[in-house]
Amino acid sequence: MHQTPRRPGAALRSAAFLVSGALAVTALAGCSADDEASKPSAGQDIAPAARDQIKDGGTLRWAVDNLPQTLNAFQADADAGTSRVTGAVLPSMFRLDGQGRPQADPDYLEKAEVIETEPKQVVLYKLNQQAVWSDGREIGAPDFAAQWRALSGKDSAYWTAHNAGYDRIEKVERGANDLEVRVTFAKPYADWRALFSPLYPKDVMGTPDHFNDGARRKLANTAGPFAIDTIDRDAETVSLKRNPRWWGSPAKLDKLVLSAVPRGKRAAALAAGDLDLADLDSGGADRIAYAARDKGTAGPLAHGPGAALTPGKALRSWAIAHGEDEEAAEEEIEARAKTRKAVKKYAKEQRNLRGFVVRKSLEPAYTQLALNGTEGPLADERVRRAVARAIDRTKLAEAVLKPLGLPAGTVDNHLALAGQAAYSDNSGALGEQDTAQARALLAEAGWVPGGPLEKKEKEKGDKEKTAGSENAAKSENEAEDADDGTYIVGEDDQKPGADAPLLLGPGPLAAAQHTALLHQADAVKLRKADKEKGKHSKASKHARKHKNDHAAEGLGKDAKTYVKQGGAPGAYAPKGTAAPAGAAAGPLAKDGKPLTLRFVLPSGAGSEQLRTVADRITQMLEKIGVRTDIMKVDDESYFKDHIASGQYDLALYSWPASAYPATDARPIYAKPVPAADGSLTVEQNYTRVGTDQIDQLFDEAIGELDEGEERSLVKQADARIWAAAGSIPLYQRPELVAARTNVANAGAFGFQEPQYQNIGYLKAGAKPSASPAS
Repeated sequence: MHQTPRRPGAALRSAAFLVSGALAVTALAGCSADDEASKPSAGQDIAPAARDQIKDGGTLRWAVDNLPQTLNAFQADADAGTSRVTGAVLPSMFRLDGQGRPQADPDYLEKAEVIETEPKQVVLYKLNQQAVWSDGREIGAPDFAAQWRALSGKDSAYWTAHNAGYDRIEKVERGANDLEVRVTFAKPYADWRALFSPLYPKDVMGTPDHFNDGARRKLANTAGPFAIDTIDRDAETVSLKRNPRWWGSPAKLDKLVLSAVPRGKRAAALAAGDLDLADLDSGGADRIAYAARDKGTAGPLAHGPGAALTPGKALRSWAIAHGEDEEAAEEEIEARAKTRKAVKKYAKEQRNLRGFVVRKSLEPAYTQLALNGTEGPLADERVRRAVARAIDRTKLAEAVLKPLGLPAGTVDNHLALAGQAAYSDNSGALGEQDTAQARALLAEAGWVPGGPLEKKEKEKGDKEKTAGSENAAKSENEAEDADDGTYIVGEDDQKPGADAPLLLGPGPLAAAQHTALLHQADAVKLRKADKEKGKHSKASKHARKHKNDHAAEGLGKDAKTYVKQGGAPGAYAPKGTAAPAGAAAGPLAKDGKPLTLRFVLPSGAGSEQLRTVADRITQMLEKIGVRTDIMKVDDESYFKDHIASGQYDLALYSWPASAYPATDARPIYAKPVPAADGSLTVEQNYTRVGTDQIDQLFDEAIGELDEGEERSLVKQADARIWAAAGSIPLYQRPELVAARTNVANAGAFGFQEPQYQNIGYLKAGAKPSASPAS
């Protein structure tokens, strides 16, 4: 299964793991951010229980995708397994709550606040006086200072993956006493809560050798409810034990074992009793659902091995097994024996899976359609906007989430998800799904139905013909030369009436749409909309009600007619004939080249969902005349060899959400910069689409200490990202977790980071509560 790319730093703080005119200004600014961000699209599903309902002791075996290659969360190969370990054994000053918002962790922090902004920003941390490392030393300013020096970027001997935020610190010093840490910033930093989470002891951060190598395989000094017991690289397990020096509520479990098990093998591992908690794909979740459904039923199962055996197939199998062809009979008898064995094994596994339940929510991550703007047709913003406007995101979300019983809403923001403070629907900067508008944009960009292909394309086809087809080819050429009164847009020879003015004049139309686009994106700067909730609501509703009229704003009279009729007269028909509204467009061409986009997808067993979504997108694009060339590649090479290297036109992959979008999202949407060797430095902007305005808004947001102003700048940046149409958010990823029925305070966590000390097994007769554990 392909992995979700990491935002810089996001994996440390997350459970997971990129225009046309059309809407009025009030539609962009009319909604209240407080309303939109009030709650997540789906809540947690973790079987919450109070601590007194959970028995003491026991071992919980929890599946991870891979054994962590490093225990240093600030190295490039840190992954979700790294975050799982560090979350249980190291301090974090702030952790995410159920709405994806950072909250101070009282086990480590009594208070943290900005105490000065002039002449420089100063943050004062007041630490929990009981907080100590496992060697007995107090957590304090020396640990903060060592981490700052290691991650500041000033010492190249430290092999760090990122230094965002730490590079803005001027000094770290002791406060009024040992429990106070005073951090002074050289430049203001809005996301200061992102720092020192996790916090490593000074003996890890103090020297490059310990940072680079020592912390990769072991952490002798920790300060969490658990400590590392053993790491078995042969068995691919990390075993955590209760920390005897932990000052907070003691861990309910004796041990927490993280086991590396591929997702495709997890259902079998659960059934075999090797796991107690595991994220699943939809196929594994289905097996548990079938197990619960089949409880108490008799007879053969209607799913699994042998389920597709019809009476006719059974009779044929019997006939072959008892036939005169001894070799065929032997093979059939052997196959029947294997099937019986597989059916028996599967039935036993299904019985064992009745002891599990699927807990489900939405991951703090979203799947996007990425459009590579480096070269080819998608280098033209109008083509990217056309592709984006052709996609019905609601239908895609419903196709993925509805069958799972999850809320099927779209993600309307690149930088935050519903429930987070920075979330607001900024998709109006691009516009709603509109096939006619998409066709208009393609026509304006010069892509027209029936456009002639280059001679070399025809010659290539001629070479593939057999020698005996020369006469047929000659007849075809003669037919092409004949003038039957049909006018094809793009033909070099002038047909009668060809000197008439173009219906879609590219100059005025492009200018009008560009002006409308900038007008909409800049509209988000009206921060009064955040404070005066009802001021634009009436106009916003009016804009949505009349979206087709707004879709034609800024266009000339003829272009408006095009948008409403759904086709361009004379594209591939007798002059003056309009393409029927709603009809699928024919293949498009420009300058002798067909409009075909490379759609790269992973081919692994865990990627069926992405391939299903890609099929639907392909059908949607066909309606506007855009063809796709599907390329399925190995999961291992999908990201590195295709996405990161830019070898694609369209692709589907996911980004994790972040509580700190000004910091974590900037490298994802930063404008690529030419390097000295002529290549592009893209950071994590794999679509290669960016603007100076987006960069400027991120830069302003990251240094803005007024939280309301920072959120406003982030919203403006998101509106610009929508307008650039480099990445189209589709839906939040489903989170499906198998858990034993008596496991409490664990499952589909959603935004919230696990409280490891509260995870355990329910006492006999105890039931989960309706609210989170306390």
